[in-house]
Amino acid sequence: MDVARCFRLAMAAPLATAGILIGISGALAQSPPAVPAPTASEPTKSAAEEPAKPAAAAPAKPADPANPPAATPATPPPAAAEAPVTPAPATPPPAAPVQTADPFGEEITLTGKSVVVLKGSANWDSAFETLIESFKTLTALLDKQAIKPAGNVMIVYTSTDDTGFTYQAEIPVEQEPKDLAKNMSLGKSPDGKALKFVHRGSYDNMDNTYEAITNHLDDKKLEAKDTFVEEYITDPLKTAEDKLVINVYVPLK
Repeated sequence: MDVARCFRLAMAAPLATAGILIGISGALAQSPPAVPAPTASEPTKSAAEEPAKPAAAAPAKPADPANPPAATPATPPPAAAEAPVTPAPATPPPAAPVQTADPFGEEITLTGKSVVVLKGSANWDSAFETLIESFKTLTALLDKQAIKPAGNVMIVYTSTDDTGFTYQAEIPVEQEPKDLAKNMSLGKSPDGKALKFVHRGSYDNMDNTYEAITNHLDDKKLEAKDTFVEEYITDPLKTAEDKLVINVYVPLK
């Protein structure tokens, strides 16, 4: 075979191929491109997988002037926490009344009263017990005759010495009692100008009161009669001895 011919055949084959390709390309350029079919490795998307399109918003309804929309009630704010109530302070109890000083050496005028009298005597060692028995005797007499006392019981000292004293136990009355014992009588309590002193406490402490009375009379240069009168403000038959309140009257000359 001719070498030149072989060379041409070799060159003619690719040219012919190139012509065919050019023709095909032109044809392809004139026709629409075909949609490639999906391959097996690329799955087809279903409608459920496609993103949903947002729905179109409904147009706002125009307000009707004749029927305005009802106002939506405002939500009330949350109630504030209540502050703890502080209890009011307790009302303090009223203050106890201040006791004023008892009169000491107060000048007064005694008024004589009708009294039932029981005379007696006693020694200083058993003075209070003896006086209590005299009060009980007089009280029993009045109770038996339904006579009420018209005042406080009293003791009038008629004489004293170092060992004892004589006295008159007296109870004021408005009605004369009957059937009096031999050592009883009706009479009048002391009257006239006197000084008033107050004793508080037991009868055994009366010595201190009488000492103060004597000093007061000496300081004032006053002269007393030979009698002293004790008026028992508290009932000696019902009151503890250390709770006694006794007015002491010193008649003056």
